[in-house]
Amino acid sequence: MSEPFAAPPADVLVVGSLNMDLRIRTPRLPAPGETLTGSGFDTDGGGKGANQAVAAARQGARVAMLGAVGQDAHGAALLAALQADGIDTHAVEHIAGTPSGTAAILLMPDGENSIVVIPGANHALTPERVRAQADRLRQARVVVAQLECPLDAVAEALAIAREAGAVTVLNAAPVQPLGDALLGQLDWLVVNEIEAAALAGTPVPGPAEARAVAEQLRRRGPRQVLVTLGAEGLVLAGPEGTLALPAPRVQAVDTTGAGDTVVGALAAALAAGRPLREALTRAQAAAALAVTRLGTQSAMPTAAEVDHLVADLHLQGDTP
Repeated sequence: MSEPFAAPPADVLVVGSLNMDLRIRTPRLPAPGETLTGSGFDTDGGGKGANQAVAAARQGARVAMLGAVGQDAHGAALLAALQADGIDTHAVEHIAGTPSGTAAILLMPDGENSIVVIPGANHALTPERVRAQADRLRQARVVVAQLECPLDAVAEALAIAREAGAVTVLNAAPVQPLGDALLGQLDWLVVNEIEAAALAGTPVPGPAEARAVAEQLRRRGPRQVLVTLGAEGLVLAGPEGTLALPAPRVQAVDTTGAGDTVVGALAAALAAGRPLREALTRAQAAAALAVTRLGTQSAMPTAAEVDHLVADLHLQGDTP
């Protein structure tokens, strides 16, 4: 059900998932039938959509969220966390009889993680519910989506946004087959190396292969294709050719949400009209800061923190 606007139109409107993250720190992944003793447990707001909304808001963008939660304690907590970052949640619907989304995260000592997601209310987002929020989509500068919600709802949101002239960004995660009609609605397709390989049907072991795959995917319709490579940086294929940027060198302790931080910070930079290279540099800097901290949304940096890191990189000659 559409509600009256409670805030000015968003710079960035995120269409996507909200999950409660249940994080377990473990020395390694257990073998089948094995029980391990973990070293810690905590909860944090998550879901790729909500994560990207928080990342954008902390970079100074005016952000709104479109999605669904259950009528449960997790749903209330997820919305409260977004609201604490100034995010408009009036387009998040409460779904009766369905739990909010949940993610179980196993975090290893090197910062890598394995995740199981239970979608819950996220799968209740339908094209009809998206159309009920069409005015919000039409007034946003940048509309961001992922694939933790049903594909038909995502496609509807991107089509409405593109028709209205908004910048459309799809983070194709978790990866699934995408038709050229959907890809043709995109100003930005953002994928990591695993997702890029799955969409292109070609392995992406490093930056050289990422460049070729980004160009291949761009020929299917997106204006820009960004492939993130973690510690190896990123590769962009766009109208002006390809660009590779190295990542800032940091000691990672938790990589959960790093890709979402890139997407959210990039969306904020695009909404602010920053030049392309500056937008990418800030997105990478935001992710570099996030992986040095435990947590997902709680680890995402502010604009001031990103300013400081970018300034330091300039002084060290490391800014691309």
